[in-house]
Amino acid sequence: MARLSSGFFLRDTVETAQDLLGRYLVRQLGQDIIVCRITEAEAYVGAIDKACHAYGGKMTERTRTLYAAPGTVYVYMIYGMYHCLNLVTEAEGVAAAVLIRGGEIVYGQDTAAMLRFGVPYNRLTSVQRRSLSNGPGKLCKALNIDRALNNLPPADDALYVTDALPELSLPERPVTLPFHTGKRIGIDYAQEAVDFPWRFWLEH
Repeated sequence: MARLSSGFFLRDTVETAQDLLGRYLVRQLGQDIIVCRITEAEAYVGAIDKACHAYGGKMTERTRTLYAAPGTVYVYMIYGMYHCLNLVTEAEGVAAAVLIRGGEIVYGQDTAAMLRFGVPYNRLTSVQRRSLSNGPGKLCKALNIDRALNNLPPADDALYVTDALPELSLPERPVTLPFHTGKRIGIDYAQEAVDFPWRFWLEH
């Protein structure tokens, strides 16, 4: 199945965030592959969104990647210790992206568990299994995503999104996929943008 290219991301950010739900995020680590089914995403649109790092057209060394080609990987760090994965959307030169907030590891669970907890998947507690990748920082740790991947081009071998992986017995995303909508998390500083209903998630 083809990887999602720039064309998929060259459109409205909110629509793209919704449409990423249920698709597969693939991380290639040498001979190891980890596949994460995206279950939660948030939209950020710099032109109007005070929660976006590039609100009002702000450009810094950190935010430069947000203006790159659609589908480019944007990784930033929060609290000096957790990484967050974003995929750039809309036309090049427009600062917008989708934050991948959470997912379900559906292939390569042992590799992900070792990266996250230092033990194989079958040694995780039930709580650890549920929390393996159910937050942006957790997901990045489980997939070994850090600032080294920032500005990675769309559909790169190291990290890409696809609809299906039949060779791994992972079926195609359904055409229609019910999801929930709500306010984004952790943006209390963002004034009116706090109320934008731009967080989307699937039932776990």
